[in-house]
Amino acid sequence: MRLPAVEDLIARFGRSATVDAVRDVLERARAHRATAPEQAAASENELTQQVTSFVEQRATPSLRRMFNLTGTVLHTNLGRALLPASAIAHVNMAMTEACNLEYEIDSGGRGERDSLVESLLRDLTGAEAVTVVNNNAAAVLLVLAALAPRREVIVSRGELVEIGGAFRIPDVMRSANTRLVEIGTTNRTHASDYEEAIGPRSAALMKVHASNYTISGFVAEVSGSEVAQIAHRHNLPYLVDLGAGSLIDLSAYGLPKEPVVRDVLAAGADVVTFSGDKLLGGPQAGLIVGRKDLIAKIKRHPLKRALRVSKLTLAALEASLLTYRHPERLTQELPTLRLLTRPLEQMQGLADRLRAPLASALGPDWRVDIAAVKSQVGSGSMPVETLPSVALSIIPNKARAGSALNALAKRLRSLPIPVVGRVVDNKLQLDLRCLEDETAFAAQLPRLQA
Repeated sequence: MRLPAVEDLIARFGRSATVDAVRDVLERARAHRATAPEQAAASENELTQQVTSFVEQRATPSLRRMFNLTGTVLHTNLGRALLPASAIAHVNMAMTEACNLEYEIDSGGRGERDSLVESLLRDLTGAEAVTVVNNNAAAVLLVLAALAPRREVIVSRGELVEIGGAFRIPDVMRSANTRLVEIGTTNRTHASDYEEAIGPRSAALMKVHASNYTISGFVAEVSGSEVAQIAHRHNLPYLVDLGAGSLIDLSAYGLPKEPVVRDVLAAGADVVTFSGDKLLGGPQAGLIVGRKDLIAKIKRHPLKRALRVSKLTLAALEASLLTYRHPERLTQELPTLRLLTRPLEQMQGLADRLRAPLASALGPDWRVDIAAVKSQVGSGSMPVETLPSVALSIIPNKARAGSALNALAKRLRSLPIPVVGRVVDNKLQLDLRCLEDETAFAAQLPRLQA
């Protein structure tokens, strides 16, 4: 403990953490000495290095910054949507200052946290009322539990989706104590199927946007407006789970068209649920918008409190929604839209600058080419649509390409800021669509030579 290097650790990480590290390292060294007495004992310098490594590793957060070069913009495993700078600043305020989370400034009385984003969401969607929970699966669960307990909800068999982690719509409905009534077939559902399924125990008709798969060929689907008309003729609410849920017409930006929340409500939906961290480009949240009387009933359900969001989520969501008040600046201020609409020539220039430094860092065993590739939106959005992109394509100059590529992928993940690409066709591709910090990426390339 009196060694200079260890005293430096005490100053940086505290005495308790350093003592724990020293004891652990010495215990391991003694155990190894007992089982292998013929080997030389670890030197003072080696023990000190082990203690340093132990302390630094335990002090390093598990949640780390990464370079997402997979070609999937909204990557579920890599954090989905990146937040705009305004959202980060607003969250910082909510973390460091007292704020009106549930306080009415005008009256000086208790307020409701959903009111912080209610007027914004009403303006952006045209809904009568809104509420917010912690993700879209929770939103669907709460809507069904509040509006259809112990009753039947009618859904087309072709819309019974499974999302990441094996969460399925039928399972969510079962958890909400709602009975699923499947109609139609996997590929074809008709208006008559809805009509014939309605009975005395029917609570609602529901459509689920198949955002993470597509059915093509001999198919038939009933439009949302027609399902709404059927539901309303029988005095039933029409529910829509939009999943990714866009607030704007993405085709105006040259992207594939996705259902817009405002249009779905205008077509007759009574309640719409969608995510905050997908096409909206905000934090993880489940947004519920629709008829005032139904939203009020949803808010009164006991699950609402269990599923409510924190002040940090609300702060990030409010700031993200505010960016939509200035649509002419969306492609600059909203990272999701900025990355989805990134100009091809910008990525090409990035590839031209990085190819030589990457090739130099990898050495003669590898060849680095610039390749035209296809990016995807991700997180269940636009499953068959791709975006033209540019990648640095790394190809081994020797046999056993598979094992070499996997080893290189691991080396890239071992960098201070881990780099994640994708292995395809005996190449490791680093898609540059999501690489905006060129300086930090280039600065750590020399470490690959070690």
